[in-house]
Amino acid sequence: MTADSGSTDFESVDYFTSDAFVRDPYPYYEFVRSKGPAWREPHQGVVMVTGYDEATEVLRDADRYSSCNAVTGPFPGFPVPLEGDDVSELIALHRDKLPMHDQLPTLDPPVHGKHRALLMRLLTPNRLKENEEFMWRIADRQLDEFLDSGRCEFLADYAQPFAMLVIADLLGVPEEDREDFRAHLTSGRRTGIGSTNTNAMAHNPLEYLYGRFTEYIEDRRRSPREDVLTSLAQATFPDGSLPEPIDVVRVASNLFAAGQETTVRLLVASLQILAERQDLQQQLRADSGRIPNFVEEALRFESPVKGDFRLTRVPTTIGGVDIPAGTTVMVLLGAVNRDPGRFEDAGTFDPERRNARQQMAFGLGVHSCPGGPLARTETRISLDRILSRMGEIRIDEAEHGPENARRYDYAPTFILRGLQRLHLTFDAS
Repeated sequence: MTADSGSTDFESVDYFTSDAFVRDPYPYYEFVRSKGPAWREPHQGVVMVTGYDEATEVLRDADRYSSCNAVTGPFPGFPVPLEGDDVSELIALHRDKLPMHDQLPTLDPPVHGKHRALLMRLLTPNRLKENEEFMWRIADRQLDEFLDSGRCEFLADYAQPFAMLVIADLLGVPEEDREDFRAHLTSGRRTGIGSTNTNAMAHNPLEYLYGRFTEYIEDRRRSPREDVLTSLAQATFPDGSLPEPIDVVRVASNLFAAGQETTVRLLVASLQILAERQDLQQQLRADSGRIPNFVEEALRFESPVKGDFRLTRVPTTIGGVDIPAGTTVMVLLGAVNRDPGRFEDAGTFDPERRNARQQMAFGLGVHSCPGGPLARTETRISLDRILSRMGEIRIDEAEHGPENARRYDYAPTFILRGLQRLHLTFDAS
């Protein structure tokens, strides 16, 4: 079965286990939208939200919606039956049996607030400023590795190593360890989270990061130094108490992993759009001040995260749909960001779109992505240096086929949206 809007019986396809909509999910999103701003799909019983206003309501309401399943959705499902008109106590008692239960995106208030505050104490204005200065240098250094060849596989040659090195610098990973991080974290194609293969989810895919940051935190608490890792090790909760090492490790590991994931997908999508549009390349080269709004439109048009999940604590209503307690809700960010009620001509990429920043690719409310500003900065700086140092950028037709018949491979997940590879050719600047 194809995902062609004229031939697919959308209702018969299980969005969560089929690859039918991996390459192009947008016809399915429009089908769901045709059912109303919220609709219960028939295969996993997930209520899908496509309306902008309804998505805002869900994401801003941490009282009615738990984030315990935020990154797993319907799989493996909650470990015990959720019965009754208020399942909050059951969630609290059994949430630790869910995958990634200890990660920031899945925590609920008040625990979430303490850990997010810890993260924000690490992302100080001075540290972010120092990190931005590093970005300019590492962007050029990464480009130097392949500019002379006139071609690259952008994800492996630039996006992954650049994003990894930026976050390693932000967290103070020692220079001598960064190549080891790069070897472990930028090789292969990882598709565990949200894979359409329901057996692909590991209970905790962050073992490597946990191990390394545990070593760092314990070492700096024993022997403080004048470095970022010591600041990380000594950061306190808002009440002044010192976290257990594992609490700091979780926050650092989540920022390291999730920050890269979003940035890499945003970078690759941005270059894909530019390589298909020579006119946009010319506009941004002529006026780099247009780059920030281009980035916002790229986030809206190709949201790196397809959707964000919640679990209803109490009976509620979304978009006219009555939903019992214990229901999995999926805010389809990729569809919400193309809601024609919010974005005029929503299916068209418009780099001058006046309300592009209203996109919610980074979520809303208490769980809005704390790394969003970092991803924006990384992409802005990367585009500035790439457009300054490359001439005309093109899709490599030997790898991806001719215009109007492209062959692109997307990560086979129901959560993340992004190319597996992007081969480009370019002229000397």
